[in-house]
Amino acid sequence: MTDISTRAREILERLGAGNPFDEDGELVARSPIDGGVIGRLRAHTPQEAAAAIGRAQEAFELWRAVPAPVRGRLVRELGELLREHKHDLGALVTIEAGKIVSEGLGEVQEMIDICDLAVGLSRQLHGLTIATERPGHRMMEQWHPLGVVGVISAFNFPVAVWSWNSALAFVCGDAVVWKPSEKTLLTALACQALIEEAARRAGAPDGLSQVLLGDRAIGEALVDDPRIPLVSATGSTRMGKEVAPRVAARLGRTLLELGGNNAAIVAPSADLDLTVRGIVFSAVGTAGQRCTSLRRIIVHESIRADLVSRLKAAYETLPIGSPLETSTLVGPLIDEAAADAFLRAIKRAQADGGTLVTGGTRADGVAGGQYVRPAIVDMPEQTEIVRDETFAPILYVLGYRDLDEAVGLHNAVTQGLSSSIFTLNVREAETFMSAAGSDCGIANVNIGPSGAEIGGAFGGEKDTGGGRESGSDAWRSYMRRATNTINYSTELPLAQGVEFS
Repeated sequence: MTDISTRAREILERLGAGNPFDEDGELVARSPIDGGVIGRLRAHTPQEAAAAIGRAQEAFELWRAVPAPVRGRLVRELGELLREHKHDLGALVTIEAGKIVSEGLGEVQEMIDICDLAVGLSRQLHGLTIATERPGHRMMEQWHPLGVVGVISAFNFPVAVWSWNSALAFVCGDAVVWKPSEKTLLTALACQALIEEAARRAGAPDGLSQVLLGDRAIGEALVDDPRIPLVSATGSTRMGKEVAPRVAARLGRTLLELGGNNAAIVAPSADLDLTVRGIVFSAVGTAGQRCTSLRRIIVHESIRADLVSRLKAAYETLPIGSPLETSTLVGPLIDEAAADAFLRAIKRAQADGGTLVTGGTRADGVAGGQYVRPAIVDMPEQTEIVRDETFAPILYVLGYRDLDEAVGLHNAVTQGLSSSIFTLNVREAETFMSAAGSDCGIANVNIGPSGAEIGGAFGGEKDTGGGRESGSDAWRSYMRRATNTINYSTELPLAQGVEFS
């Protein structure tokens, strides 16, 4: 057993998640840090998945009757456990997903933040009182628990996405059945152990949270089960296009958070020192494996050469290596397939006339996992490879001469998640955020497209799926609306002046 494997096992034991090694397990958990095995788990069968959904349904039928402020106690307990175990869970994220130390810890802090938001929300699930045309009547709307929520998550945010969905779902009165990525199984076991302990402390029903381990067949069992009125799926656009029609066929709901091909427009007035810092973090954070990673910069021709020179200098000083080292800023890609996709994309971009400014190769001198040097490619135009999303640290540079051209290039991709503009010109900033500007769900000014906060609704348009998670009114996705009209008079007037006597 490697040192990394031993450390993962010790963390799971401290979190109450048990031994991650099952001799009969067909699911192999590997750390991208060195490619070593850190767990072996047994996949659930479709029959076991159905039984788990049944247990969640039984728990929901009890939980929905609990007052919402009381339901908030469960999430408060979860938040306290996350505070207590932040360093252990953050370290496990680093070991299993390859994130650098600060990003692993940041992801757990994101979980804590959504718990705080959800606890407050448990006393604010407000409906409306609506004016009615009928005398002696009152009309209002109420929000009720929806049911069992299915959550499908991706490897790049192995714990935060679950918490975004679960914290809101629990205070809304729902149960949750979670299928994590096959690439991040141990973090799912850790989260399940923590929510089970929180449920015990809060007196919540057994079975309120379920985890399903397995491959595509288990995901299909979750997607197709009519007892799950909402499926929240995070992943590729391809995956979302398979999930959505299957859920729609049974008239269920979907909440989709899919691909992103995020860009930053850099205007002539931009503060280039700030711009370079914002671009580098957004482009190479999590080794370019965020759905909000910056993949395109659209820079005014008057400053193009200067910006590219500054970025090249910054990229060539990036510490690449094991994410367990606190000095590292760029860790590994998740697996060999991701590294191969990175190298293929670089070749395609060069074949399209792109100039490789820096990076674009495997990282020399880093043993173990799939480490690459983040790439900058200066492109003559926005070709097909630029419009595609490669889940790796590749930054394409495009030029523009006026803002309309820049916005046109920005919006000329199928994805619509996150976006940004670097400018000190208020007209340019306001235009970018207007209906005639960015067509994304997130539009930022003088910060990159990644690093969203919990308070705002997170999600995007077009091939990103249109879903919204986290803050604002995203909680409504996890509830059903009922409109009520109460007659407290002795008459029975009908709406629209209809007479029936």
